[in-house]
Amino acid sequence: MIKGIRLRLALALLVVVAGALAVAYLIVVPTLESRLVDAKIDLLERNARTLAGCIQATDSAGWQECADTGSSVLDARVVVYDVLQREPPALQIFGDSRPASSQDVEHDIVAEFSAATGEPQRGIVERRGEEFAEAALPVTSEGPIVLLSDSLADPLSSVQLVERRLLAAGLIALLVAVLLGYAGASLHARRIRRLERAAERIASGRFDQPVVDRGNDELGELAAAFERMRGRLENLDRARREFIANASHELRTPLFSLGGFLELMTDEELDEPTRQEFLVTMREQVARLTKLATDLLDLSRMDAGRMRVDTDVVDLGEIADALVSEFRAVAAQRRHRLEVVANGPVIALADEQRVLQAGRALVDNALVHTPPGTHVSVEVGRERGQVRLSVVDDGPGVPPEHFAHVFDRFYRVEGGDVASGSGLGLAIARELATLMGGDVELSSVAGRTAITLTLPAADRFHVETEAAATVA
Repeated sequence: MIKGIRLRLALALLVVVAGALAVAYLIVVPTLESRLVDAKIDLLERNARTLAGCIQATDSAGWQECADTGSSVLDARVVVYDVLQREPPALQIFGDSRPASSQDVEHDIVAEFSAATGEPQRGIVERRGEEFAEAALPVTSEGPIVLLSDSLADPLSSVQLVERRLLAAGLIALLVAVLLGYAGASLHARRIRRLERAAERIASGRFDQPVVDRGNDELGELAAAFERMRGRLENLDRARREFIANASHELRTPLFSLGGFLELMTDEELDEPTRQEFLVTMREQVARLTKLATDLLDLSRMDAGRMRVDTDVVDLGEIADALVSEFRAVAAQRRHRLEVVANGPVIALADEQRVLQAGRALVDNALVHTPPGTHVSVEVGRERGQVRLSVVDDGPGVPPEHFAHVFDRFYRVEGGDVASGSGLGLAIARELATLMGGDVELSSVAGRTAITLTLPAADRFHVETEAAATVA
């Protein structure tokens, strides 16, 4: 088994070049041979027509002289036959430029065929192991027949010379192809090896070195794809580490707080009001832990693709009323004014419980991250074939540098009088909206901040079907 891409590519190039040379050899050599032979016979045929004038101008006694003169001038053997009978052909030699060897042409097939048909004939014959080109021509319809014959040794030797040189050139080309193929394959093999090492680094969790290949070919495109993969995996790995660190911090803070309060309640002699105050704080920390655990569970389900979302007809006006009723006490405690702004029913196709979950995140974000006395409204409406549920406040707004990260997990805007949560609410709200075919968007300027949940609007068929089901 052949191993190594260098050797394989070199052998592949060798096979391609050898195949191309073989095809060229099979086409060029036979074609060249055929053309040289045809050219030789064409020349003999033209010369036979020229010689026929001399033979026609003399009687049989002068045919030998015409044969000798024609042979010396035309550099070919000339044989003149008289036709004794046509069927079967019977010829008698009356002139031969080589009389010492006339026996070999006494029954020449080309001359006999010309005598039988009364037409010019041409062909190749073999005598004493040598090939000859021949052209036979009837001087008159009754004869005689003039035959010109010449050896094909020179044309065939030229073909053989071309054949040898072609073979020599082919061997040199094959050698060069192997060397160049091996060198080129070595360059590609080194590039592939670099990509292999890069893949091994990425597989082992090392994302610090970029994948670089400046080739403008498929390997360069593969390296660019590897680099994009490395960047994404690096971001995912960084997000994973940050997620673990943030989750650990968020869990540790309430746990330490609970531990401290339990220790105080165990070791200290507390009066009843202080004990009740500690219990209230501990309940708040337990609620914080419960919410954080629920959020983390939801995130893990969404990441694993196991979050189930139903599709049903949902009235966003009713959702807004439910949210305001749920958060009215919290809003009053933080001195916020909370109200609903709705003009008629606004019907969406969504999962009611998930819409409530996303809406809670939006309202909680507005109440927690705005100063006391801020006016917060839950508004519903319809635009461009979609329905929206917006939580709008007249607080100071979100600084522009935080816009790109507001929906990141565990991202919190710190500082001033702004409170901080776990940083998961808006991230979960956006992912829930995406699962329901919608989105969550932020728009903020000083004095007006709106976080809007958009969802697909229910058409008339769904609304009428839901109404019929309610009546039934």
